[in-house]
Amino acid sequence: MAIDFPNIDPVAFAIGPVEIRWYALAYMAGFVLGWQYCLYLAGFHKENQRPFKTDIDDFLPWAVLGVILGGRIGYVFFYQPELYWADPLEALRLWHGGMAFHGGITGLLIALLIFCRWNSIPVLRLSDMLARVAPIGLFFGRIANFINGELFGRNTGVSWAVSFPRGGDLPRHPSQLYEAGLEGLALFLILLALARFDAVRDRPGIISGAFLLGYGVFRFFVEFFREPDIQVGFIFEIFTMGQLLCLPMIIGGAGLILYAALRQKQA
Repeated sequence: MAIDFPNIDPVAFAIGPVEIRWYALAYMAGFVLGWQYCLYLAGFHKENQRPFKTDIDDFLPWAVLGVILGGRIGYVFFYQPELYWADPLEALRLWHGGMAFHGGITGLLIALLIFCRWNSIPVLRLSDMLARVAPIGLFFGRIANFINGELFGRNTGVSWAVSFPRGGDLPRHPSQLYEAGLEGLALFLILLALARFDAVRDRPGIISGAFLLGYGVFRFFVEFFREPDIQVGFIFEIFTMGQLLCLPMIIGGAGLILYAALRQKQA
């Protein structure tokens, strides 16, 4: 027995020949809401303490470019290098799908480092703000994955299993919703609670490290319920590519928390 997949059209609406998909709207919602939340957080900074609200406005296009380019390049490199080696132009066809979170976070990090160096902004202060808003985009992105019926879970007999159109006749874990709940909602609340402590706010980098660690642990866990990418399969017959890519995040996040905690307190 399985719950029938809801018949949701992946196209939200069309304007003439132009189709607007839920996946695109999820990205837009993540960027817009994240930008507004960053502006709200910047309002708590002192008058002489950057980043200012104008810095957030200036960084938005950098963030969009870093996430999209990094996400696409990461997908090409990690998941289907043979396809894009045979047809390099396929990498430019974004409407065909294919984005990797680990590539997107790498692209965002590169954009962050360049932007902060160029504008003399403390990297860890801005990264802490971005870490607090990132789960918003993750939540909407995973909901869009569910609407598209993609990135579904492994075969299961649980009562809430879903029969996905592209998943054959097998009942499967709705792993996209697991990720939306853990990487999106739960991680947002965890970082929100951490930021209430003065000891955390006064040591830039702890929240960034907590995001990396939290996402890495949650994603590593959910991958045990998620069907591995068919073109990659299992690695060492146990792990998925997503789990291996999470290991550097877990290690780096724990290291960043330790580094920030040992640094001298900053007002």
